[in-house]
Amino acid sequence: MTKAIIIEQTGGAEQMKLVDVQVGEPGAGEIRIRHHAVGLNFIDVYQRSGVYALPLPLQLGMEGAGVVEAVGEGVTHLKVGDRAAYASQPPGAYCEVRVMPAKCVCKLPDAISFETGAAMMLKGLTAQYLLRKTLPQGGLQAGDFVLFHAAAGGVGLIACQWAKALGYQLIGTAGSDEKCALAKEFGAAHVINYSKEDFAAKVKDITGGKGVKVVYDSVGKDTWDKSLDCLSPFGLMASFGNASGVVPPFAPGMLGAKGSIYVTRQTLFTHIATRESTQAMADDLFAVVQSGAVKIKIDQRYALADVQQAHRDLEARKTTGCTILTL
Repeated sequence: MTKAIIIEQTGGAEQMKLVDVQVGEPGAGEIRIRHHAVGLNFIDVYQRSGVYALPLPLQLGMEGAGVVEAVGEGVTHLKVGDRAAYASQPPGAYCEVRVMPAKCVCKLPDAISFETGAAMMLKGLTAQYLLRKTLPQGGLQAGDFVLFHAAAGGVGLIACQWAKALGYQLIGTAGSDEKCALAKEFGAAHVINYSKEDFAAKVKDITGGKGVKVVYDSVGKDTWDKSLDCLSPFGLMASFGNASGVVPPFAPGMLGAKGSIYVTRQTLFTHIATRESTQAMADDLFAVVQSGAVKIKIDQRYALADVQQAHRDLEARKTTGCTILTL
């Protein structure tokens, strides 16, 4: 038996319950892992609230780190006793022990702690596919401007540092002066408090009227329209979340009128669909973290039993950096 957080119906944070569940042996292509820490992400809120509909009852959680306890048939990249970390479907990380597919689980380098591993996998792999794979026409070169919303969040602080290491001028937005200062500290070239300033006008000012080549946006509805206005001709609008709500339908013709711009909606799980791509992305992330160019900032720790408060704080935009659940 293991302690786990489940929901029996979608709704608010109060729907999450700490229960005992049975854990069996791993089948073919699976492992059993005992968590040392679990990551908290906005996708957990989407699944809990029903924005992303999944079968119920549902055990939540998409990322964690711990030690491999058992290995199923056909699993060759992991063995019992390995330190490991993952961002993976299906959900189920909010627990002490789980059986799960091995495909997206990676050996965790000894130099990276369990807490750091749990905090960085989903957010770090997201930053990796955005900055390294989700690129505008012609790619990005050193000196290019990019706009990154929610720059003081878990993905944002990793992206600020990684973009700086790649030579990009990241313009980060956040909702308070404190969060803007944090993004600046972590490598943003420019910051905008969008609760006080018109970020589209400020972006045009910063870029001399040219706009940015790409916008990375996890906020959604509240930032969508003005983000399109921040793009230079042939620029790319890369949506990867809906923290403020789902973007409403729009007429494709507007993309031509705004400079023949591109729009894409990305999700991590397409990028980590194979063992090979998952490992290649994780190796890139591990290397940049071990080099010191990217530091994983864990600002909040909650006990697994306190997950309701963790979700409330995340939704209220009270958190910065990464948040983990401790076991």
